[in-house]
Amino acid sequence: MTYPMIIGIAGGTGSGKTTITKKISERFGDKVTVLYHDDYYKEQHSLSYEERCKTNYDHPDAFDTALFISDLLALRSGKPVSSPVYDFTIHDRSDKIKTVPPAPVIIVEGILIFADKRLTDLMDIKIFVDTDADVRILRRLARDVKNRGRSIDSVIDQYLTTVKPMHEKFVEPSRKAADIVILEGGRNTVALDLIINRIDSFLVDR
Repeated sequence: MTYPMIIGIAGGTGSGKTTITKKISERFGDKVTVLYHDDYYKEQHSLSYEERCKTNYDHPDAFDTALFISDLLALRSGKPVSSPVYDFTIHDRSDKIKTVPPAPVIIVEGILIFADKRLTDLMDIKIFVDTDADVRILRRLARDVKNRGRSIDSVIDQYLTTVKPMHEKFVEPSRKAADIVILEGGRNTVALDLIINRIDSFLVDR
């Protein structure tokens, strides 16, 4: 059996991970499927909204990584999976699921995917997206206010109390697991072209 290529894309919040993922997906269409670690935040139905707001979402314990790994293994074996769907506006899993189909190339994306050796051992290519912290917080601020119904004050408070310290404790150290470090995210067309060429070669050789 020929296993698919598994590409991990990690990096801090707002670094440009999703931009790179989208560009690769647009280039290769249905030959690429994506599994987002963000969708695997643990459900918190028993907590009030106020309590959910206080959760540290940048700590590895916030994720159901065991389920994530199980679904990734299923995809690798050629089976579709039913991924949970996380609703950032309520800080909880929604009641929706989405079908993630198998494909020759699987992209795994998330801030903490390199912090777990069980995951990195499954990856053929590990990409860390490195972007200046000032740029990342501005991107996160714009995203969370526009798309996730957050106030400016809440985004800043969350960044200072959990996002920044957890980045320094878990995300930044996980950079050492990367095979490739991309500076400035999706704007780095040279690095993106190299990755696309590597995927092209893999698909031709299958």
